[in-house]
Amino acid sequence: MSQLKKLVNDKALWDSFCAELDVRLDRVHKTMEQSDSAETLFRLQGQTAALRSLKTLRAEVNADG
Repeated sequence: MSQLKKLVNDKALWDSFCAELDVRLDRVHKTMEQSDSAETLFRLQGQTAALRSLKTLRAEVNADG
C-alpha cells in the first residue's frame, strides 16, 4: 500500500494521473456516442466505471491508514 500512498499524496503525480484518467474517459465517451452495439456500449460503461473508481483512489488509500 505504501506505493499507492506515494502516488496519491504526491500532488504533481496525482494531478498527472487524474489528467490521464480524464483523457481516457473522454475517449471512452466519444466511442460510446458512436457505438451501435449494445454489447460494446455495456463494455464501455464498464470502462467508464473503472476509470471513475480510480479517481477515488486517493480517498480510499488515505482512509485506510
